[in-house]
Amino acid sequence: MTMLARRHWLLLLGIGIASLVAGAARMTFAGTKVVVGRPIPERDRVAIDKVPHDQWDELLGKYVDDKGLVDYAAWKRTPADGTKLDEYLATLSRARLNRDASRKARRAFWINAYNAVTVKGILREYPTTSIRNHTARLFGYNIWQDLLLIVDGQRFSLDDIEHQILRKMDEPRIHFAIVCAALGCPQLRAEAYTSAKLDKQLNDNAKKFLARSANFRYDADTNTIAVSSIFDWFGEDFGSTTAEQLQAIADFLPNRAAQRAARDGNVRLQYLDYDWQLNDQRR
Repeated sequence: MTMLARRHWLLLLGIGIASLVAGAARMTFAGTKVVVGRPIPERDRVAIDKVPHDQWDELLGKYVDDKGLVDYAAWKRTPADGTKLDEYLATLSRARLNRDASRKARRAFWINAYNAVTVKGILREYPTTSIRNHTARLFGYNIWQDLLLIVDGQRFSLDDIEHQILRKMDEPRIHFAIVCAALGCPQLRAEAYTSAKLDKQLNDNAKKFLARSANFRYDADTNTIAVSSIFDWFGEDFGSTTAEQLQAIADFLPNRAAQRAARDGNVRLQYLDYDWQLNDQRR
C-alpha cells in the first residue's frame, strides 16, 4: 500500500469511527429522556393561580419529617402515593403560562414543581445514596437535564426550572427553597408553597438554613464567615459584590454578632463543603 493510499485509508477509518461515536451519542441522549406530567388539551389549561397543590401538600406531610428528610423507602413501597405524585405532576401540566398570575403564585408554582420533580426522579432510582449518582456528564442519563416536566405543552428540565425560570424571578430566597435531594440543600418543607404564605415560608427557610453549622459559621476571633457553597455558585443572585451578598442574608443569621459582621462586610469569606448525601430518613 502506497503512503498516499495508507493516508486515505486512515482518513476514512477516522471518519467512520467518528460517525459511529456520534451516532452512539445521539442514541444515548435520545434514550435517556424521561417525561413526567402529561399533555393537556389547551382548552383544559388554567392560570397558574388556579393550579392546586393539595396533593403535594398531603404527600409532603406524610413522608417528610421535621428535619426535612424524606422517607423514600416508605413512599416507594406505597404505590397509591406514587400514583398520587404522578397525578400532582399532571396537575402542574395544566398551567397556562401566558395567563396573568401573581408573582408569588408563579414562584410558589415553580418551587413546588422543582421539588416534586426531584422527588419523582429520586423515587425512580431508589435505593440510591446521592442524586449525583444520576447526573452523567457526557453520556447517559442526567437527572437535572433529562427528567422533563410537561407544562402548558412545553417540556422543562430541572435545570430549566432553576436557571431559566426561578433564578430570573429576582428572588434569591428561592435558594433556600428548591431542594436537590441532598443534605447540603435547604430542608424540604413538610408542606407545599402557596402564594399566601410564600414570604413567611421563604424567610423561615432562610433562618433554618443559616442556623445550621454545616451552612454558616462565624468566627469572631479571626473575623471569618464561612457559608454554604450555594453562595459560591449563585452569589450573584444575592448581590454583585461579596459585601452586598452578606448584607442580603444578614437579617437571617443566627446571632447579633454574625449579623453585625455581615452588615459590615469587612470579613474573610470561606465556602463550606457541600454534602451531596441523599436527604433520606433511612441513611
